[in-house]
Amino acid sequence: MPELSFQFRRRSLVKAMAALALGGVAGVVEAAPASSACAVTDWPAWQAWASGHVQPDGRVLHSSLLPNHTTSEGQSYNLLLALIANDAQRFEQIWSWTRDNMMGADAANRLPGWLWGQGADGRWQLQDANSASDADLWIVYALLEGARLWQRPTYRSDARRLLDSIEARLVVDLPGLGKMVLPGPQGFNQHNQVWTLNPSYLPLPLLRRLHKERPKGPWQQIASNTVRMIEATSPKGFVADWVGYKMTAVQAGQFMVDPAKGELGSYDAIRVYLWAGMTSPRDPDAAALLAALDGMRQRILATGAAPEKVAVTTGVAEGQGPFGFGAALVPYLQAKGETTLAAQWQARAAQQLESGLAQPSAQPEILYYNVMLGLFGIGWAEKRYQFRDDGTLNLSWEKSCARAVPR
Repeated sequence: MPELSFQFRRRSLVKAMAALALGGVAGVVEAAPASSACAVTDWPAWQAWASGHVQPDGRVLHSSLLPNHTTSEGQSYNLLLALIANDAQRFEQIWSWTRDNMMGADAANRLPGWLWGQGADGRWQLQDANSASDADLWIVYALLEGARLWQRPTYRSDARRLLDSIEARLVVDLPGLGKMVLPGPQGFNQHNQVWTLNPSYLPLPLLRRLHKERPKGPWQQIASNTVRMIEATSPKGFVADWVGYKMTAVQAGQFMVDPAKGELGSYDAIRVYLWAGMTSPRDPDAAALLAALDGMRQRILATGAAPEKVAVTTGVAEGQGPFGFGAALVPYLQAKGETTLAAQWQARAAQQLESGLAQPSAQPEILYYNVMLGLFGIGWAEKRYQFRDDGTLNLSWEKSCARAVPR
């Protein structure tokens, strides 16, 4: 595998100034490099992961179960983690690589393809151009917050162009429901009668931030419909990885078990509990969302463990989730009022995360997802970041750095 997949390319000052105009932030110039007072934060777990899995050109390794492949999810998560760590250089590298390789350097017109790597022909290139909307949305989010926190208006311009593409290609108007986001542009709409949706792709804080950016856009309605989706499809208090929505009349429809993917709640769904736990308690839908997901709390109190798989219509569970599941559930348990249990799970998950990062893994692709859940869940519990009720980040370094523009 080449150490540097593509040459790092910097945009010209002319392009930066044009993007500044597009971003609509008048009178603001690109921020100078961070001073020593605004240095990268001390976050050993993130730094251990990034030093071994984020290439100097910004490509994130091992985010796919396929060898030598990289996913847009991995790029988006590590973009956000770099922001939380105040690592502006790595943030720029990750975004530049993603833009140049997953979007063909055409951020104005293309969504990121979700899979890049070495094909059967030996060539390193985009292997699947279909996008994954969770990655697309997290990239927009990270760019918007990077622009705000580091006073980099070109990031906002990039975010707005990508958001234009998302609204044009991924936002749909479902009969009887309204606006929702498809998981990708292809393969999730069956003849305009059944749509496949993914609850874990739509965190409330992210949707609130998009609404803040575009108050006249569809994002407030999408946030409300996301909560409706989870309430309607979680009869036992567990959420599924995938759900279906079926048109029942010209202007009517209903949520259902997805006919192709079934009722399983597992590796995708665990993120729904994570996002719900991290949602600001002042969010108008936070209480309803947590109430709809109470089955997981009850299961943990009864068994002392997080199940790996749940049949959501019956609540029948099997297996025990890996350590990333425990880390992901720390914010959820805290938000549900189980503070003592949350502290115990946090301590255990932090130790498991440290052990996982310290020991070479024969299956780094499996380690990846556990580490991502661990960094998100434990990083939140350590108050390295929190989400405000408008979706903006409240970061541990924000006050000491004192360079963020007003919210």
